[in-house]
Amino acid sequence: MLRHLSQRALFALALSALASSGFAQGAEVAFGGLRHDSSLPVEVSSDQLSVDQSTGKALFSGNVVIGQGALRLAAETVEVVYGAGGGTIARLLATGGVTITNAGEAAEADQAEYDLESGQVILTGDVLLTQQNNALSGERMVIDLNTGTGRMDGRVKTILQPGRQ
Repeated sequence: MLRHLSQRALFALALSALASSGFAQGAEVAFGGLRHDSSLPVEVSSDQLSVDQSTGKALFSGNVVIGQGALRLAAETVEVVYGAGGGTIARLLATGGVTITNAGEAAEADQAEYDLESGQVILTGDVLLTQQNNALSGERMVIDLNTGTGRMDGRVKTILQPGRQ
């Protein structure tokens, strides 16, 4: 369903691009639904897991779904990088059809890096954010999960639905 929504949103973005001449090169965005507690436990499910003890990395592949509280990340592959000592997860590197959802907001991209220590997510490659009926796209988006704010860069395009009375 999210992919279907994305195709419609992308089509609407293309129509919006033809109708409007003023696109910003960067845009600050509020991510109230993407505010999140990165200290919560992380649950991972996938079709396969490979672990490299020498590098301290684990690679989940095939239908990867990661949950942390209400935050969900889905991708084809996710590399888990552990912090010093190997006891805690430091970063998640996701590739292949990345989708992040939380509280009714969704972001899609080719790749994502989630730094659990800083609570920052960097999405790159054909980024699409949907918030209710609004859509925003660009090439790179940085989300601060601690503050619920973010920035979209790289030929930013948007669809904003006016309030209905």
